[in-house]
Amino acid sequence: MGVSGVDSAVASTDAAGLRSAPAHPSAPIPVQGPAVGDAVRTRLGETGLSVFPLILGGAEFGWNVDITASHRIIDRYVELGGNALHTADSFAGGRSEHIIGQWMNSRGLRDDIAVMVRVGGHPDNPGLGPVNLVRAVEASLTRLATDRIDVLYLDGSDASVPLEETLATAEWLIGSGKVLHLAAADFTPERLVEARILASAGYPRITVLDAHYNVVNRTPFEGDLRLVAGAQGIAVTPSHPLAHGFLSGRHRSRDRVGMSARGVQLAAYLNRRGQRVLKALDHVALELDVPDAAVAVAWLIAQRTVAAPIVNAYAPEHVEELVQGVGVHLGRAQLAELSRAAQ
Repeated sequence: MGVSGVDSAVASTDAAGLRSAPAHPSAPIPVQGPAVGDAVRTRLGETGLSVFPLILGGAEFGWNVDITASHRIIDRYVELGGNALHTADSFAGGRSEHIIGQWMNSRGLRDDIAVMVRVGGHPDNPGLGPVNLVRAVEASLTRLATDRIDVLYLDGSDASVPLEETLATAEWLIGSGKVLHLAAADFTPERLVEARILASAGYPRITVLDAHYNVVNRTPFEGDLRLVAGAQGIAVTPSHPLAHGFLSGRHRSRDRVGMSARGVQLAAYLNRRGQRVLKALDHVALELDVPDAAVAVAWLIAQRTVAAPIVNAYAPEHVEELVQGVGVHLGRAQLAELSRAAQ
């Protein structure tokens, strides 16, 4: 199922008492059954957390998806075995956190969920300076209606504050129980090395990394950043696994993507290389009888250092497509085909 220790579907017995072949591990989730997701867990690096190999992001909550639809999406994710939610203080001005907090408290599932929050981008508390970092965490805790953040992502876009000051503040947040584990978002390799040097001096360690990474956007990560993450034992939780929706296969023409911000992002992939990638995804998806999005997710999960991609969804049906990627095992030939197409 993509995670060691999880059995594949059990072979069935027909009327004559003969055992039939087990279902293919990449069969759609409804065929596999609801118990599959509950058993699928992977360790999130050195945090000690056991999470579903697919983290549900809240980037669309409170922006393109209202609170009722957002709760339906989270419900479906949890029904399929999910237990990790990622958001940011800047998503929809904090409304994403508010929606997730309402869901956790209305369902009584706070202790069953790994809550991951990226801070540093909210206009009220920008950056990673000591004062704003504490205020940002406090504001996120209030919106989430919880007493702790399981994994706090530090937004690497702010390089103006000395990392030592940021980590010293994070040490206080961890000591006070407001934050359990520390992560980095969009850090450079050099900044990760600096963080590890500071950790050797007693500052808290960064154990998780969010990097923009997918089958069509590989170069920024597949270099020094992956080498450093691997050497430090950092668990990678890639964001944008579908390249803003391009790898879902739903957007194949410039005429249909429009001129919105997302349309401009999608248009950047609508070139010969992007079409090669979609063709390869189509071929593998047809072989395995799963959606293109599931293949894109499976490709990421198969990559070295990747623990669990962060995915966003607009509807419960999208969650079902994406979760199928957890059960897809790509062979060497399929992985090579996808990698060649993206060159």
